[in-house]
Amino acid sequence: RIVKQKYDEMETLPEEQLSEAGEWKGEEEAGDEDLNTELQDLEETLSKIHITTPASPQPVTKSSIDLSEFPSSYKENSSQEKLLLAIADNFRSQYAHLYPDRKPLFLNPLNECGVEKFVSTTLRPTLLSYPELYSWGGCACFVSEYLSVEPLDPPVDLPQCLRSPTWVLKCQRGTCFEFANLLCSLLLGAGYDAYCVSGYAAKELCLLDQTHQQCPLLVNQEKGKLPEQRAPQKKYTVKPPRDLRSAFEQQQEQRKQAEILAAQEKRRKETEREEAERERPPPDPLMGLRVHCWVLVLAGRREVPENFFIDPLGGKSFSTTDERFLGIESLWNHQNYWVNMQDCRNGCRDLTFDLGDAVKWEFLLFGRGKPLLLIPDMKNQEDLEEEEEKEEPVVFEMPPSWVEKIDISSKDMETRCPEGKKVIQYRKAKLEKFAPYLMKDGLVTRLTVYQDLECKAVLNVKEWFRHRHDHLEMRELKKGSNETLEHFSPGRSHALKTHRYITLEPETERQMEFYSHARVDGLAKRVEIPFEMTETFEARPDGLYHRHVIFGKRLKMPMAANAQDPNSRPVLKITERYHRNRDRKASEDVAERVFLIAEQRIQLTYHREDDCIIPSWREFVKPRVTGDKHDQRMVFTPDMVTAYQVDPNEKPSKNLFLYEILMSLMQEEEIVKQRVKESEKETRAILSLRAQEDIGTELLISVYDTARNEKARKNREDMERSAKEEKLRKAEKELDYLAPFLAQLGDPDALTRKMALQLREDCLSDLKQRLIDKANLIQAHFEKETQELQKKQQWYQQNQLSLTKDDEETYLSYCSEAMFRIHILELRLNRHKEKAPQKYLALEEKLRRDPRLSEYLWIFL
Repeated sequence: RIVKQKYDEMETLPEEQLSEAGEWKGEEEAGDEDLNTELQDLEETLSKIHITTPASPQPVTKSSIDLSEFPSSYKENSSQEKLLLAIADNFRSQYAHLYPDRKPLFLNPLNECGVEKFVSTTLRPTLLSYPELYSWGGCACFVSEYLSVEPLDPPVDLPQCLRSPTWVLKCQRGTCFEFANLLCSLLLGAGYDAYCVSGYAAKELCLLDQTHQQCPLLVNQEKGKLPEQRAPQKKYTVKPPRDLRSAFEQQQEQRKQAEILAAQEKRRKETEREEAERERPPPDPLMGLRVHCWVLVLAGRREVPENFFIDPLGGKSFSTTDERFLGIESLWNHQNYWVNMQDCRNGCRDLTFDLGDAVKWEFLLFGRGKPLLLIPDMKNQEDLEEEEEKEEPVVFEMPPSWVEKIDISSKDMETRCPEGKKVIQYRKAKLEKFAPYLMKDGLVTRLTVYQDLECKAVLNVKEWFRHRHDHLEMRELKKGSNETLEHFSPGRSHALKTHRYITLEPETERQMEFYSHARVDGLAKRVEIPFEMTETFEARPDGLYHRHVIFGKRLKMPMAANAQDPNSRPVLKITERYHRNRDRKASEDVAERVFLIAEQRIQLTYHREDDCIIPSWREFVKPRVTGDKHDQRMVFTPDMVTAYQVDPNEKPSKNLFLYEILMSLMQEEEIVKQRVKESEKETRAILSLRAQEDIGTELLISVYDTARNEKARKNREDMERSAKEEKLRKAEKELDYLAPFLAQLGDPDALTRKMALQLREDCLSDLKQRLIDKANLIQAHFEKETQELQKKQQWYQQNQLSLTKDDEETYLSYCSEAMFRIHILELRLNRHKEKAPQKYLALEEKLRRDPRLSEYLWIFL
């Protein structure tokens, strides 16, 4: 076996190699001091150089790499890493000897500094603070969007270089191996059981060719469409009327329809077959030879139900049996390296990923492999205890990663794509992604769908926006019908939710939806065609849920000077429908109210009783107005009312009651007409506002975004500057020993001779008093300790005969400590007496040399 042979040879390394390793270590330690000196000189020189960082990340070429910018772990190997490289070389040589027909393994490529590093140590498990990077989907999406692909050259060979995740994030480009390396590092940090896989894949995966794949946004839309649910059939229903048509004719008609549908289905399948033939790519001469690297996530951790692959270039997940993955040579994580010993003639379909099975997966480091999955019931408790006692010793631990901590700034997380934008071509679709605030109109995503495979005839365009002042979230334009659909987030004026239109001109076909809970009138939907308007309401206290208005043509006649709304159209008919109110009788609860304004009639239809099949109704004819302008009267007659009552036992309504209903309905008619005019006015206001917003779009900037919010940034800078100045002012004031005495004099701008003498006298008097107070304090402590010691001694003399040995030891300990404290206080008092005159003279000298007092005190002295 390879494992046993490689560790036997490692234990018997020649002494010459060990001595050479010791010499290398001594040389490294001797050169550390010189290196540190040179690095300090270099840092001082580089700190004097100031450059301006470009707005967009620039690609870093190999010639522009400065090795001095990298830490020592990037430029050299530790003793553990050197030993690991020796183990890997030994493993490679034995593998090549035993399996000469297989391709070489990807073990220790060069890093960006040209130093050999083992692939497992290039992984750096990292958990970042962004919630999006805590799921595998968010990590894969970030890696695929943030980086640009460098195809392998040649595509059939392993790369010679594997650069660190930090370098890849810095220059935002890399090969599939570097994509997988970064993605696996993020997944390991997030708690997934992830592995980098080196193997072979189809051309479309290796070159990130997605022109034959469906756009994910279109797939999600198709999944979101639910099938129409049929209404459940009730047990007791009214039987449909008998069908009197000829059964033979119906049979013949159904046969014709079936033949037409079959012909259409045949033509559709033929068209799909021809289209599939045109889309089929030419055969790949390198099929099965293209080298690729992806990520394997095993089930178990983070509640992953089954194993799956992640392609880091596209950020999508695949089943482990997907036919586009053609074979696996090896895989690794941050702890070990495994070589696949299974047959890959059928791709990855027949592979098992039990890494504890040494027959199917040959591991590099002994003791770091995965344990076999065994059933606990098959072993007794005694056997388990014996196994715990006989644990296999770990021969060699994987060295820690040489890569620095992965860090992604909030700006990079927001920008995502290189230079802030990225274009992905799909089958009959093109997806464009933009960074927030990059486009002036707030555009972040644009999906263009085409009719043909050449992507020339545009079918529709969908655009997603963020941070817009008008709260526009999504806009869809259908080129065939020239119809536009806009979606708005809550918070917009008039509580507009969606707007479907062809043109922003008023009195044309459109459909508006509103956030009904944010409106007083509960309006949920408004549909307009040139001469009709339909409104739908929700949760209104009066039960209104539907209003339909029919308009007439404008009459070409001069408008009055005092007309309130010259743009309103004449209203011909208004229909309103209401929900059932259980607090009222059905014969008194109005279900539908129709105002036939052009015909001067009003129709009322009431709700049906539960045991009735037809409702009651009334129809009123509005009375004509008679008399002159000053004396207008309406004449009401019973002929103006036509009614139908379902209940024959109910008494007919009196004329007075009917007259009052008619008067109230006429008043309601005027109110409803006014509301219709307000709806027209609101529609015109919305259209006018949308036209202005499309001309000049404003983006919302958060007050916490100081990088973009100029006002907030200036505010913060002013506050920081004021706080700093205040802090300096307080520090200067605290250090000024004359500040308290100047405050007593009122902080004068200029001192006089009298003030200077007064300051000198006050300062010296204050110091003298403080010195005396300190001496008195020390004296008081000294006397207190002396008195307590004397009391203790008197107590001892009185109780000396009755004391135990422990009491005597406590007494002696107390006396020793008290004498020590008394001695210290005596020394402090004597030292204070010696230093006090010196402090007094020092203050006098300081006052004499103070620039504020010197010109007065020198004359005085």
